[in-house]
Amino acid sequence: MTGSPRVVIADDQALVRTGFRMILTADGIDVVAEATNGTEAIEAVRRTRPDVILMDIRMPELDGLEATRRILTGADHEPHVIILTTFDLDRYVYAALSAGAAGFLLKDITPEHLVAAVRMVRFGDALLAPAITRRLVERFTRHEPHATAIHRDLAALTPREREVLQLLAQGLSNAELAGHLHLAEATVKTHVARILAKLGLRDRVQAVIVAYRTGLVSPTGDHQAT
Repeated sequence: MTGSPRVVIADDQALVRTGFRMILTADGIDVVAEATNGTEAIEAVRRTRPDVILMDIRMPELDGLEATRRILTGADHEPHVIILTTFDLDRYVYAALSAGAAGFLLKDITPEHLVAAVRMVRFGDALLAPAITRRLVERFTRHEPHATAIHRDLAALTPREREVLQLLAQGLSNAELAGHLHLAEATVKTHVARILAKLGLRDRVQAVIVAYRTGLVSPTGDHQAT
């Protein structure tokens, strides 16, 4: 994948949109459209086919959560959604991650981190560390039993892949997984890729959520035997 990332900014605050546009375009990133609500965001994505969508979670008419769901289930390409929020443990952020968002950013992010985040998710990387996702899961899994969840049959995984998923859900990086399991980092990357493929997941963020929602790892840190 070459060229500059194509970005849609969806936020009901004009100052936020203007500020983000200035930051991104100054670094050579192409902002192809702006939207003030979820409905406009869906239409902008359909029209411009961006690589990345910066999506505010709280907007009028149609919020960012529902817009994210519709975009990721209906797009004819593979856009990556970054959720924008004022609160790092907003309960809607967890639901958005479950729906397939690549991660989230606080609105007071530095310009350097904003640019880096857009470029990172453009290539399919999860934006936030699994440990942060785990914190979200621990806080909201028990309190939202009827929330949209990802259900997958872990029987498709080999014992080694289940072990990798357990450790990944505890926040270990690929390098840390390699050291813990006495494997080459390239081998760990292969295991992670196979886990995502077998479970039909977009990235490591969703893998962490699945590990908790299926009971493979519990919020107390316990996990099933492999």
